[in-house]
Amino acid sequence: MRDTESAPLPPSHARFGEGIPLRFALAVLSGLILIHALRLGLLAGPERAWLAVSALFLLASLAVARLMRRAYPHARLGGCNVVTLMRVAMTCALLAPLLIGKAGGAYVALIAGVALALDGVDGWLARRSGLVSSFGARFDIEADAALALVLSLHVLVAGTVGPVVLLLGLMRYAFVVAGLFWGWLTAPLPPSLRRKAVCVLQIAALILLQLPFLPDTVPQLLAWGAVLALSWSFATDILWLARARK
Repeated sequence: MRDTESAPLPPSHARFGEGIPLRFALAVLSGLILIHALRLGLLAGPERAWLAVSALFLLASLAVARLMRRAYPHARLGGCNVVTLMRVAMTCALLAPLLIGKAGGAYVALIAGVALALDGVDGWLARRSGLVSSFGARFDIEADAALALVLSLHVLVAGTVGPVVLLLGLMRYAFVVAGLFWGWLTAPLPPSLRRKAVCVLQIAALILLQLPFLPDTVPQLLAWGAVLALSWSFATDILWLARARK
């Protein structure tokens, strides 16, 4: 999976162009507008739920801006980073229904499906505009991981599948925490089509699990199939890292 890649961010020599802060602020404003536009379809409860997710998006954006200032090596913000930020906004919007005990449904699946489709757009834009960077790759990975976690919580709260579905949302974070204790887990991983394919499979399975009309046996098969694929992907990368440190 892409979200097992843990290449370190470059040192603090980024060329933080003069126009980036303003453009980034405008992108954050667009994200807030997107969050409240999505409210029309999610119909998720009181204003305080949407204020909470808006505040979370602002905090996430501040963290991204801080990392960008330290580690982004280009002088232009680029559409690639704007698209990834919009994916983060969509993920934050999907938290609002959970705050009032509503979960899953076709509209959640639709929003997540758009976010998954945009996952391919930001990378394409980065390559096309010459803005590929370790920062952008990490930003993309964290956006994927956050979406997977939020979707797994939706599935759990809806009762579609039991706690096993949380493995799809938490395995990435368990890997990161393990890296704090075993530093060799933080070494960079080589590019892998297998990792990318499993990432798509993981999120696609979580999207399908939002749908209320699946036959009784399908949710369990989807969840366990995705968990096994994700476990295999992580195990493959951990084994590679263990061999590489010798």
